[in-house]
Amino acid sequence: MSTSGAVGGAVTATCAAVDLGASSGRVILGRVGAGELSTTEVARFDNTPIRIARGAGRDRLHWNVLGLYRDILAGLRIASASAELHSIGIDSWAVDYGLLDADGELLGNPIHYRDSRTDGVLDQVRATLGAERIYATTGIQFMPINTLIQLVAARDTAALTAASSLLLIPDLLCYWLTGQRGAEVTNASTTQLLDVRRREWAWELVRAAGIDETLLPPLREPGERIGLVDGTARAELGGGELPVVAVGSHDTASAIVAVPTVTRRFGYVSCGTWSLVGLELDAPVVSEAGRTANFTNELGVDGTTRYLRNVMGLWLLQESLRTWADAGRPAELSGLLADAARAEPFRSIVDPDDPRFLAPGDMPARIAQACRETGQPVPETQAQLVRCVLESLALAYRRTLRQACALSGREVDVLHIVGGGSRNELLCRLTADACGIPVVAGPVEATALGNLLVQARAAGGSGVGDLTAMRALVAATQEVREYAPSGAASDFDAAARRLD
Repeated sequence: MSTSGAVGGAVTATCAAVDLGASSGRVILGRVGAGELSTTEVARFDNTPIRIARGAGRDRLHWNVLGLYRDILAGLRIASASAELHSIGIDSWAVDYGLLDADGELLGNPIHYRDSRTDGVLDQVRATLGAERIYATTGIQFMPINTLIQLVAARDTAALTAASSLLLIPDLLCYWLTGQRGAEVTNASTTQLLDVRRREWAWELVRAAGIDETLLPPLREPGERIGLVDGTARAELGGGELPVVAVGSHDTASAIVAVPTVTRRFGYVSCGTWSLVGLELDAPVVSEAGRTANFTNELGVDGTTRYLRNVMGLWLLQESLRTWADAGRPAELSGLLADAARAEPFRSIVDPDDPRFLAPGDMPARIAQACRETGQPVPETQAQLVRCVLESLALAYRRTLRQACALSGREVDVLHIVGGGSRNELLCRLTADACGIPVVAGPVEATALGNLLVQARAAGGSGVGDLTAMRALVAATQEVREYAPSGAASDFDAAARRLD
């Protein structure tokens, strides 16, 4: 462990953040201290799911988690060769998991949350266990991707029967680095297996769902030291004593740490493949109205609650681009966005949360069908479709933010868009107009920054005490852009009525 960077009592922590998204991963080298928060991307790699045919219509969509671990180690080798590290932290998407046998061996590559094995299982679970009971305990919105639903779908499989431990994706990767098993609480809260008020596993619900409670590992909080890099990984990373620290391992939890705000009256959109739209609260809001509106209470860093709802997000645009490329019609995104900005406004609007948009496939065809069913013009050009997607997302953000405020009693003065979507100028401008409040876009690397900040605090870094101090450091050091509403909210009102 490094103690470098200490001058006159000040400590600058040098840490490596592993940030895994649904389509790519990065290793970010960061320096954090008094007045300093800098990052260098040392590695980027694809995260491409693999579909495996098993015959008789039993194809499965898997994550290539072994390939991810290989790429992570390669990136960490670069980081550790570039600087003496204080620690490593890993964040990723939520809900998916790996199963280990009694010897700690992985029982197959984890199954992707977009796999069809959970089709119809959500309704079965609600009917069997009771939607009110599940929500009152976990505070989590009902989605077919939730870990609870996945485990019920897998209940009679050979892998689950043989398993002795379940680890969520970032915890699995930390286990391979350190040999220590556990479940970081911000990610565990997304599983729909955690008691959101007690911040512990909901054992009664776990048993009622027919899940072996011995599968679930001990919980850990952000900032806890998991262990030292061990085994072959230690040799690959220089052989020194290098701690792995639990961060907000759900990528949204880390991203919200890095919202550059000085006020509590803010909303956020963590914008990437998914868009997580909501508020930061001091305690969960587990109400019947919240359940009906399908809002979720995910645990955050320092005892906070992320009160939000998932919106399908830029997945619609990503899948459209992939579909066009596969059909021999590749399109460059910046040019498409420029053309979409000039396209006719509000020509077509869809609900991004329509279940038909969840699975991989021909997204333009699905959007066209949704437009036909609502009596709207079908997008005829790529620019028209992009305009449709972005205006639809802005409307969904508005609807979700307004509901979050009404259900929680919290008012907001500003909406922060963080993550990759903050670079999408057209989306940010449309969102400001739709919501009628200023939008602050950035930082793009919010997730990695939040990951690094929690690590730096664990290492005793200067200027990174509580969330307020962390966010002040982000605001002072990171580039953001503000979009003021142009007064077009009434146009969005009219567009929204098409979907009522």
